[in-house]
Amino acid sequence: MKEEIHIRIREEELYKRIAELAEEINRDYAETGVRLLCILGGSVFFTCELAKHLTIPVTMDFMRVSSYGDSVDSSGSITLEQEPHMSVENHHILIVEDIVDSGRTLAFLANGLKKKNPKSVKVCTMLDKPDRRVTPVEIDYTGFVIEDYFVVGFGLDYAQKYRNLPYIGELELKD
Repeated sequence: MKEEIHIRIREEELYKRIAELAEEINRDYAETGVRLLCILGGSVFFTCELAKHLTIPVTMDFMRVSSYGDSVDSSGSITLEQEPHMSVENHHILIVEDIVDSGRTLAFLANGLKKKNPKSVKVCTMLDKPDRRVTPVEIDYTGFVIEDYFVVGFGLDYAQKYRNLPYIGELELKD
């Protein structure tokens, strides 16, 4: 199967929007600071770039969940592969996601974290694909709302490929 990638969001647009999101987060957490909770592996590029623009006190931790495998469609089955190493109790938590699609993974994460007594749990996503939503979720900071196409680049992958692309591209699979 041949794979073609069509650029949807250019590198310059990504960096500009990430800086704008950081300004909002800096305002909202100016008095308290925040713990960024990066969802591995797709959110690493986004989280690191976002953190560079934050001027508030920040700590970072990581979680790993999976629901796609090597497919372009979510399996619907969510596996928690890595818990955060630091406690979330009494901290303001900002979940940093690469993309919110069905909403299942985010709902799973947010509900699990809320049981651990954080001061707050909010969500920042680079991409939101609301047409695919099957589980309602609240997103506090959104980079871009996109249509229903499969995307790669800037941390997003297909079968572990294309994470290194500096832009967001639509992946088209051809016979």
